[in-house]
Amino acid sequence: MSQSGSDSAPWDQSFLPPAPAWDGASRALLRPASDPWATDFERDPELDFSPDYVETRAWFDRLDASSDLIRIEEFGVSPEGRSIYAVIASKDGRAFDPAKPVLLVQAGIHPGEIDGKDAGMMLLRDIAHYGRDDLLDRVNLILIPILSVDGHERASGYSRPNQRGPRIQGWRNTATNQNLNRDYMKLDQVEMRAVRGLILRYRPDLYVDVHVTDGMDYQYDFTYGYNGENGVWSRSPDTARWLDDRFKPDMNAALEAQGHIPGELVFGIDDSNPRAGLSDGGLGERFSNGWGSAAHVPTILIENHSLKPFEQRVLGTYVFVATAMRLLAERGGELRRAIADDSALRPAEIPANFVPDPEPAYQRAFKGIRYETYLSPASGREEIRWLGEPDPEIWSLPFYGSRPTLTLARPEAYWVPAHRADIIERLRVHGIAMETLTEPRAVQVEMLRLVDPQVSPRTNEGHVPVTVRTVEPERRDWTFPTGSVRVSTDQPLGDVVVLLLEPQSSESFFAWGMFHEVLNRVEYIEGYAIAPLAEAMLAADPALKAEFEAKLAADAAFAADGDARLQWFYERTPFHDDRFRLYPIAREVR
Repeated sequence: MSQSGSDSAPWDQSFLPPAPAWDGASRALLRPASDPWATDFERDPELDFSPDYVETRAWFDRLDASSDLIRIEEFGVSPEGRSIYAVIASKDGRAFDPAKPVLLVQAGIHPGEIDGKDAGMMLLRDIAHYGRDDLLDRVNLILIPILSVDGHERASGYSRPNQRGPRIQGWRNTATNQNLNRDYMKLDQVEMRAVRGLILRYRPDLYVDVHVTDGMDYQYDFTYGYNGENGVWSRSPDTARWLDDRFKPDMNAALEAQGHIPGELVFGIDDSNPRAGLSDGGLGERFSNGWGSAAHVPTILIENHSLKPFEQRVLGTYVFVATAMRLLAERGGELRRAIADDSALRPAEIPANFVPDPEPAYQRAFKGIRYETYLSPASGREEIRWLGEPDPEIWSLPFYGSRPTLTLARPEAYWVPAHRADIIERLRVHGIAMETLTEPRAVQVEMLRLVDPQVSPRTNEGHVPVTVRTVEPERRDWTFPTGSVRVSTDQPLGDVVVLLLEPQSSESFFAWGMFHEVLNRVEYIEGYAIAPLAEAMLAADPALKAEFEAKLAADAAFAADGDARLQWFYERTPFHDDRFRLYPIAREVR
């Protein structure tokens, strides 16, 4: 257990709120430390340890060698050269029976939040050697024990001060300082491209992304959710309905039977006032659950509670995964029908750019923890002190959802020019179908002129974002060269296509700052040339003169700015750069 060296000893975390006592029935899942197949987590006397990358891989290699039910598949290489691998449990060998549902469980996209790795090790061990192989009779399981392998190895006792264990934790971001759970749409990082390839290869029926939350204290030790929960709007409504009606009740009952307290995802809206209410945490497609809804891949986000002991969180995750396998075995056919129905949807209008709704959607019953406030001499203000005692009163909290601020019309298709091979490649990695031109083609299209785009003063995930509120469509006859692609929106990933290629979408490649070049003006005209040209234009064109005079009368700042006045004329000459702020991806015109 190399990570437990004294040089990485963590701080005393007595500054954290006390944890309520827990003695759940799921403790019976633990193997004794003397067992030859005990995990490093189980062998730790405090049940507060998670092994490093090398130790984890060695343990899985040993499990693979010991059982025909287990195999390891490497599906990517990290920026620092580590293999990214999945552990696959199946009775089918390498060729999965297509009739069997597939459960994909992903741990360590944020490596400090590693509960899924240790839970997966225990469950796979029990499947291989302790009589739980019946779980594989009608389901196949794929576990990614560590997705962000480089971040996992930037480990110390100081990664997550708000979290109770394990005592040595990985780092939230990757070796390139990227947050992988912001990369589901732009697909910058090799880790996310690799996992997208794995999803396309095995087509999981259910995708579970295991995290550990931060924030307020509460009684729940295990929270999870998905877009469209409780009947709210979703890009995959049939899937959300199945999760609401057929999955969640039985899952919650199974967790409760093992001594856990399951609940919906918890995102407090005011850290200083726990009773102010809860939100949905945002519906962006850059996150796993938002992407899953848009791509019609049923996706559950698990957020174990950071203030509960590591042991409690790991055991809850074990119960969840084993129960999910059982529910897929029993009801996987229903889920597949829901996926098929959602994948056939082709909405004419696509809501986008969601923001918090200022009005609550409903009241939510909430199992809170008692707290008090006190005047902190450090902050000089009132602070929360959680007392570690379940509040016998069930709180009633307003729940705030999200609302779209933009509605995008769904075109027949988009055209991406060959010179943006990088954008075409990202679309391919998504698994989006497209037609590649083998010779030039003239097409009537709709190009978009960007009106007053705004470049962010701050970077985000290695990009300089850009926003544009208004676009002006222009009909054009355009010739796309060989290598350009036509991307139809009549496909299961059609909503993803629209969200990626419409520049006003906050999830688009444009919004992430991948088209800065169209914001640059190339040619200019000197004042000594444009002034006499403008005077000649005024004399020759009464309509232009009337338009100019109306502009002067309506805009005093413009009237007082000689450069702006001359620029106004320049933009109306054939010398002006026609492609300045012209978005190079075109909509197909019907």
